[in-house]
Amino acid sequence: MKKITLIFNLHQPFRLKRYRFFDIGNDHYYYDDFENEEIIRRNNEQTYAPANEALLQLMEQNPDFKVSFVISGTMIEQLETFAPETIHTFKLLAETGRTDFLATPYAHSIASLFDKKEFEYQMRLHSRNVTSLFGITPSVVCNTELLYNDEIAESVYALGYKGILTEGAKHILGWKSPNYLYQTNNAHPIKLLVRNAAISDKIQVLFGRYDSGDYPYTVDKLLRAIQSLPTDEEEVVLYMDYEVMGTLWSAATGIFDFFKALPHMAQEAGIGFSTAKESIERKALGGALEVRYPISIIGEAKDSSPWLGNELQEGAKELLLKWGERVRITRDNNLLQDWLYLQSADHFYYMNTRKELVGTFSPFDTPFAAFTNYMNVLSDFILRIETEYPSSIENEELHALLSTIDNQNEKITQLQRELDMLKEKH
Repeated sequence: MKKITLIFNLHQPFRLKRYRFFDIGNDHYYYDDFENEEIIRRNNEQTYAPANEALLQLMEQNPDFKVSFVISGTMIEQLETFAPETIHTFKLLAETGRTDFLATPYAHSIASLFDKKEFEYQMRLHSRNVTSLFGITPSVVCNTELLYNDEIAESVYALGYKGILTEGAKHILGWKSPNYLYQTNNAHPIKLLVRNAAISDKIQVLFGRYDSGDYPYTVDKLLRAIQSLPTDEEEVVLYMDYEVMGTLWSAATGIFDFFKALPHMAQEAGIGFSTAKESIERKALGGALEVRYPISIIGEAKDSSPWLGNELQEGAKELLLKWGERVRITRDNNLLQDWLYLQSADHFYYMNTRKELVGTFSPFDTPFAAFTNYMNVLSDFILRIETEYPSSIENEELHALLSTIDNQNEKITQLQRELDMLKEKH
């Protein structure tokens, strides 16, 4: 039986305010609170709230309907602050038992490309957060922007996950179909879900475009395309931004009606649904996929160049790599929080100089303006690290000192408890 694995992605970064050179050392708050709140509230009104309500109704009306989500840690934080009612409806979706949540780098970072320890740290942090909030322990990974190669797969395996989602890039698949469950090509293979880019993009990219050859794109057309697949092509992974409902395509285009009609019409067509977790539990009929160099969901090239394709981005990356280990051994929660927010891939994307991508979703006029702003913020952040934990102290020595302090604090607490008990006896 053919199955649709419907996966929605939600992410918003903490956008940086305009931060000048003269702010370095004087202003330690980096974020555009007005812009961040405005975007979350607007998207919640247009997409998150009505889409969650629609999915809850579909779950009630269609017992076989299932859906999966990828929600970054920075997105969860902002929803908790500006739209807590939407967090509540995500919890209600989780309680249906037919909703899955995938693990992803907490800050939607590109650390998997250059800092394995940071990648592992953010994956663990995100999984703990999802488990605590929604009561679901992720077993499948969706890396930032579907970034993937064999090396990343090895890191995902080491973290204990059972599967990973990636893009159905033509130069990787070749003659192969995305509609199989594959496995990773490394010493410890795990399951590999592949996004059906053609069908997913007909919804996300082309749905409301009058110049599209498929306009209007209907559920009928989607289901006929799936039914026409060879019998053994059973895994159809549709992955798209949640904002496809209401924000990317307004309600007036019929996008909500499209998704509301999908479960019932799919059932009539003999097509089912599965969560990402259920999908990876099946047999990998497609064999192994070898991916030596990073692939992603972005652009024609489907590579990592939107984030690490020029000298500006490489310069920013080198600073993050240089200071990562020191930041991770600090005990200052404010520093750790800012470090996470500065990791978001969006900051690197704004610096890209690829002609077809320049200015896309960027609040900055030019890639250089984005780079300058980010580096000013990063310079102030590094000054704070230097003040708190001078670089004259080696990382190993600093770690040992902090461990000693922790042990001493634990001993003092223990002695205080014993003293309190003695006082109570007398």
